[in-house]
Amino acid sequence: MEGKVLEQNEALEENPELVNKDPYGEGWVIKMKPADLKDVEDLLDAEAYKAVVNG
Repeated sequence: MEGKVLEQNEALEENPELVNKDPYGEGWVIKMKPADLKDVEDLLDAEAYKAVVNG
């Protein structure tokens, strides 16, 4: 997805394990503004992602 990164999670520099421990809370990676909001419609939600990963 193209877009502008607005913020990055500085806490991950000291605690990268947050990505695995709390991905929907403190483990976020970046906040971004998409170049085209239509691209967001093509993203997988959590359940669809799990289905792809778990095959």
